[in-house]
Amino acid sequence: MSERSAPGGGNLDLFRDRAAPAPRVWTVSQVNRAVRLMLEQTLPQMWVTGEVANFSRHRSGHCYFTLKDSAAQLRCVMFRREARALPTDPEDGMTLRVFGGLTLYEARGGYQFVVTRLEAEQTEGMWKLAFDRLRRKLDAEGLTDPARRRPLPEFPRLVGVVTSPGSAALRDIVAVTARRAPWLRLLVRGTGVQGRGSGAGIAAAITTLARRGVDLIVVARGGGSIEDLWGFNEEPVARAVSECPVPVVSGVGHETDVTICDLVADLRAATPSAAAEAVAPDRKALARRLDGLRQRLGKTLAAQARGRRWRLDAGGSRLSEAVRRLVRHKAGRLAAAAAAMEALSPLSTLARGYAVPLDPEGRLLRTTRDFAPERGFRLRVVDGSVPCVATGAPERQPGMAESGR
Repeated sequence: MSERSAPGGGNLDLFRDRAAPAPRVWTVSQVNRAVRLMLEQTLPQMWVTGEVANFSRHRSGHCYFTLKDSAAQLRCVMFRREARALPTDPEDGMTLRVFGGLTLYEARGGYQFVVTRLEAEQTEGMWKLAFDRLRRKLDAEGLTDPARRRPLPEFPRLVGVVTSPGSAALRDIVAVTARRAPWLRLLVRGTGVQGRGSGAGIAAAITTLARRGVDLIVVARGGGSIEDLWGFNEEPVARAVSECPVPVVSGVGHETDVTICDLVADLRAATPSAAAEAVAPDRKALARRLDGLRQRLGKTLAAQARGRRWRLDAGGSRLSEAVRRLVRHKAGRLAAAAAAMEALSPLSTLARGYAVPLDPEGRLLRTTRDFAPERGFRLRVVDGSVPCVATGAPERQPGMAESGR
């Protein structure tokens, strides 16, 4: 082993036995510093696996825990900068793999492993743990209940889109909506959608679009690893989706990718293209639907017209019959009245052979006294009058009263 310089000067060789006039006296600090340098410079960084115990996150952001196996244990520290990348804190008893290097904490004289990367032994174990923890929390609040899901508007006019500007997801959404519903307008709010920490930007974009009068919002991203999609698994996104006043469609990743955003959204689409198809009505299908409605409307109107025509015809027939009955009734009454009047008419008497004498002024001559000799009068018969002259003295009929005819 090569010689090393001691912190206080001179050479450090702890392993070579050689004669010396007098041993050097070291301070505790010098010893601990020398050991720290030896550990850091001699042992390379490495992967270590073990079962985690006593994991704690200090208010400073540093994490402290112990890795152990059946025979030994190793104290570990993960400083704030690296600890911020953890999706969640591991549970005691989990088997972890950590990468880092050994050092010595000089103040205590204890060596520890400085962790720069931490993984669960199972693939995606830490991410799944964080996912399950948040899902249980949201389940308990009822935010993943299917009964909360709202129906999408059938004919939206303005759709908000949350995705990365210039991404393939955005191009797919634009292409699908242009083909299916050219009249549909898109309002895009670009934001980072990659990796941990992007959740805050996604949540802010959803909140902003909700205030812009959109009919619904599509949150979209293409596929990727669970770490790539992690922004959609963060609690701020779940809160923004659940509190959004308009329906939200989640089109994140591929069909096999499930995110917290999917679980809270009103509709989960397998891909961004599928999300666009879900919100954009197909104009060809609409044309077929309108044609069907037109035919149904025509048939309905024709049936209604036939029904009304039948009712009008039936009503007209009933009215005509009622009028005929009324006319017959009135005609009968009129005939009876006419007969009664005819019976009382003087013309009827004249028709039976009687005649009525009238003086030149048209006054009725009732008695023989009314006929002066040689005086003219007219005799009214049924079909006219005859001029007459009384000749001689009138002859009175015995037994007739003065008022008789």
